[in-house]
Amino acid sequence: MATTADFKNGLYLDFNGKPCVIVWFQHVKPGKGPAFVKVKLRNLENGRILENTYNAGARVETISVERRPYQYLYAEGDNFVFMHEETYEQVSIPQDVVANNDLMKEGQHVEMMFVTEPEERCLTCELPTYVTLEVTYSEPAVKGNTSTNAQKECTLETGAKVMVPLFINTGDVITVNTVDRTYGQRVER
Repeated sequence: MATTADFKNGLYLDFNGKPCVIVWFQHVKPGKGPAFVKVKLRNLENGRILENTYNAGARVETISVERRPYQYLYAEGDNFVFMHEETYEQVSIPQDVVANNDLMKEGQHVEMMFVTEPEERCLTCELPTYVTLEVTYSEPAVKGNTSTNAQKECTLETGAKVMVPLFINTGDVITVNTVDRTYGQRVER
């Protein structure tokens, strides 16, 4: 249990039965009436931002959340199998828990977030900000088609399709941003 005096960015709460994290808060003491706290919370299950107001001194239920390093092993039906990097324990989670899972290849290191109480369950699986992948198919660029930031679609070794600059060819190795699926840079081998 915590009170509104304990609020800080990054505090994990149980809000209406859902795991949430505080992303912004403000203590307000109006000239007339009791003090209160405005809060913006991010729902950890779906990423939505929620707003709420608490009376000053109100008690809230905190939750225990842990981040753990895992390595992607393989796909099994509608699930992905991961291995904890320190204990070698394997865990299977549904594919929809992993955002942009088509950018993930075997051996990829990820970070998982678990709620540990009342029962342990995986909330999210986050890829690193940038992943390095090989281009398996790309249309050849036509000479003269280089006006202002022209892009083309390419297929990566995992089967994902992303937009890249015209100078990227089949066989090149590139970095891709896993948050917005944008081209980062070409990597020298």
